[in-house]
Amino acid sequence: MKKKIVVVGSINLDLVASVSHMPGSGETLMGEGFATYPGGKGANQAVAASRLGAEVAMVGHLGNDLFAKRLREGLNEAGVNTEHVREVEEPSGCAVILVTPQGGNSIVVIPGANSSLRPENLEEHVELLRSAGVILAQLEIPLESVERLGGLAAQLHIPFVLDPAPAQVLSAGLLQTVTWLTPNESETRSILKDLDHPLSDDTIEDEALPMVASRILATGVRNVILKLGARGIYLAGKDVPTTLIPTYRVQAVDTTAAGDAFNGGFAYALTQGMEPLDAARFGCAVAAVSVTRVGAQPSMPRLSEVEELLNLAADAAK
Repeated sequence: MKKKIVVVGSINLDLVASVSHMPGSGETLMGEGFATYPGGKGANQAVAASRLGAEVAMVGHLGNDLFAKRLREGLNEAGVNTEHVREVEEPSGCAVILVTPQGGNSIVVIPGANSSLRPENLEEHVELLRSAGVILAQLEIPLESVERLGGLAAQLHIPFVLDPAPAQVLSAGLLQTVTWLTPNESETRSILKDLDHPLSDDTIEDEALPMVASRILATGVRNVILKLGARGIYLAGKDVPTTLIPTYRVQAVDTTAAGDAFNGGFAYALTQGMEPLDAARFGCAVAAVSVTRVGAQPSMPRLSEVEELLNLAADAAK
């Protein structure tokens, strides 16, 4: 029997402004459009997995405000179980996002109610966690709560997928509980800097990937998946052969939640019984479809759309 995915993390309302370019310091810029979308890295990953057909339960906090109703409805409409989402006496989380015509983005996150998800709150969800096939987390809730979650995942022997975003200093104890660490290039540079192995270049060149992965794995992380944007992903660790997987070529419109789409798709594929390498390829396809449209949760594809891309790629490779 396929087990459910449990996502512990943030639930935000995204306030998205379309701009011609990213403003510089002190620059006032006329926007070219504005929209609001349900978001938050935790909720995005939950929606991504659920829309593909997984059984997903969300653990998180919403505020007691107008945003909360819309955010809960967005999760429910995607099929996510919100029984374990609590309302607290704080504003719901939100994010201010600037998006350029090329699909680039800049994000400011205001945690709000997400910051009230404390380690002790996780104790009431132990039975839910025990039922999981995979546990997903990110860093938009208090770090000590993520550390406690990692400890619970290790005790329960549940695979723990951690998206280390936004970048923070991660303790050795937390890293040793992580089954799959999924940083992008910026987060990878931050991790290496914290390990006293700073990188001089913004782009991690292909020849440096084995060294980068080995230094992260030396912390006790079981496996690492380096997200390299349009270049694809690089996998290394105990449960997967070291591999560079190229991305699927699509016309990017908005890359805001591409990493969340990958994590949700990867977790879905693992719970469907795919081997990690195949699950990672599947996650890449989910991310590729997601960047072809605007918004975080609205961009998450259904299984049929991912399969269509995979079939097109297979035909092109013949």
